[in-house]
Formats: sequence, C-alpha cells, structure tokens
Amino acid sequence: MNQRLNKKTLTLGAIVIVILVVTFFVLTSRKKSIKPSPVNTQQATLDKPEEVVEQEPNTAQIPSYDLTTPSSITFIANKTRPLPASYEPTDLITPDVKLRLGAGAEQMQFRNVAHADIKEMFTAAKNDGVTLVFGSGYRSYSLQKQFYDGYVARDGVAAADSYSARPGTSEHQTGLSFDATSVSQTCHLEICFENTTEGKWLAANAHEYGFVLRYPNGKEAITGYQYEPWHFRYLGLELASKINTSEKTVEEFFELN
Repeated sequence: MNQRLNKKTLTLGAIVIVILVVTFFVLTSRKKSIKPSPVNTQQATLDKPEEVVEQEPNTAQIPSYDLTTPSSITFIANKTRPLPASYEPTDLITPDVKLRLGAGAEQMQFRNVAHADIKEMFTAAKNDGVTLVFGSGYRSYSLQKQFYDGYVARDGVAAADSYSARPGTSEHQTGLSFDATSVSQTCHLEICFENTTEGKWLAANAHEYGFVLRYPNGKEAITGYQYEPWHFRYLGLELASKINTSEKTVEEFFELN
C-alpha cells in the first residue's frame, strides 16, 4: 500500500514539474516575441532626456553707420541728400600737406578728424616718388553756389548738373572730400588725371588711408555725376576698405536712392 502511494506521489510530482517547465518556456517565448508598440516607443523617447547642444554665442556685430548727421564722417551728401545751408564743420584746419593755394584760402581747409590719415597718405605717396597736391577741400554753401552759378551761366543747367553739385548737396561742404592734383597741375580736374602718376597712385592706394574714389567711371547714372578720378572722400580706414573691396559706389554700398 505504501509503495503504491509513493509511486503515485512521485508520478504526480513529475507531472507538476513537467507542467511548470513547459509553462516557463511558453511565457519566456511570448515575452521575447512581444515588440513595443508605437505608443511605448514614443513614451520611451519622451522619457529619455534630450542631449543639450551648446551653441557658440554670436559675437559678430553688424556695424551701423550714421548717414544722416552732417558732422558724422559717414554722412552721405548727394543730389537727394542735402546738407543744411548753414552747416560748417567745427574742426576745420589747414592740413599739413602740399597745398595748391595759400593756407588762408577757404578751399585749403579739411576736417581735423581726417587729418592724420590724409597726412600719412601724402607722406606714403612721397616715399613712393609721387608728390600729391591738395587741390580743393572744404567749400561753404555760399562758395559752392558761386561755382555752380558760374557753371550754369557758362554751360547751362543740364551740363552743370552733370559735373557740379548744387549748393547744399556738395560733398565738399562736409569738409571730408578733396580734389587731388599734381605739382604741374597736368589734367587738373580733367578725366585724363586717371593716367597721371598721381591719379594711378591714388586709385591703387587711397582706400588704405580711409579714402574712396567718390565718382567712379561708368557709375554716372548712380552717383549723378561724371567720372572724377581726382575726387576722393574720407570715410575711415575700415569702411573705405570695405567699399573698395565691394567695387560699389557709396550709394550702392549703402543702398541709397
């Protein structure tokens, strides 16, 4: 009787063990075959902290230029951007360079803010064997009116407007523009100045001292004036270099009408 019970017990135990083993393998197999649903995947992504990417601070500063204050070295005078008739720079001096006229003449003045650079430019030219002459600098509203009225009387309004500024619109009134010439005054205020030693030197080097050729060749429709290879405008070293590199007129560079 006991032997039969023992055998029966052993048999039941074996069956239970087999059932447990089979159940284990079935459950394990199902767990491996279950793939995470899209919802689970999205939740897992949301739960995962995002990787923080540090950006370099933007230290580039876009320079702004004062184009409207008459005393600013970047004020732009042209046919549509006049100066007040009463405007006169407060820092006018006689530059320490070779002058075409006597030091007492109104046109032999220039703004002190540009003096160091124009003096350095004339010295650099001299070191290269080129003698520049300061032909004409500052002109008051009244002096420009004398010039313009004389040109109108001689050539008519249309012609005068192509090469001379009406009073109040001349860059010379800013005290930052000057007409260059030579000792011999060969091609003085003439387009052939571009072929002189002085004209060639200025065209190649003036921007390095803060000056730009104000009325370039082929840009008459934009600047409003004929080509003037003798007329240079001071804008400071950095800006003059930028405009020279851009090969644009002042109006194009600043997108002025």
